[in-house]
Amino acid sequence: MRLEIHPDVCTGCRICETFCSFHHERVVWPARARIRVIAESDDGPFRPNHCRQCDDAPCAAACPVAAIAQDARTGAWVIDADTCIGCGACVEACPYGAMFFADDRNVAYKCDLCGGAPECAAMCPTGAVVRVAN
Repeated sequence: MRLEIHPDVCTGCRICETFCSFHHERVVWPARARIRVIAESDDGPFRPNHCRQCDDAPCAAACPVAAIAQDARTGAWVIDADTCIGCGACVEACPYGAMFFADDRNVAYKCDLCGGAPECAAMCPTGAVVRVAN
C-alpha cells in the first residue's frame, strides 16, 4: 500500500498532521506528525510531504544497525525504536525530507502507514491524501 497525494486539492488545513500526531503520540503535536504540509506561503500552494515507501529505501540502507525493515503486510518501511541508535543517518539519507528525529527520545521516526489504516488519509476532508493498495 502507499499514500497518493493530490496537492491541487490540499487546502493547508493540516488535519492530516493533527490526526497523525495524535495516532502516534496520543497528543495533538503536529511537529511530531509523520506527514507534513509544506506551503510556499500562508496562502499556499500546499503539498503534504510524506514517506514514499521507496523500493530501494535509502533510509534502510543507511541504517548501520538494520533498525528499518519492511513490513510484510503493508509494505511500509518501519523503524524499530528499540534497535535505533539515534545516529540520524536515515534522516540524512531520505531524498524527500520525510524522515524526522525525536531529540527527546534519541530516535528517528517516519510514516509507517499506521499499520495499514493511515489516519491522514482517513481524515483528509478534501481527498488530498489517499490510501492506495498496490
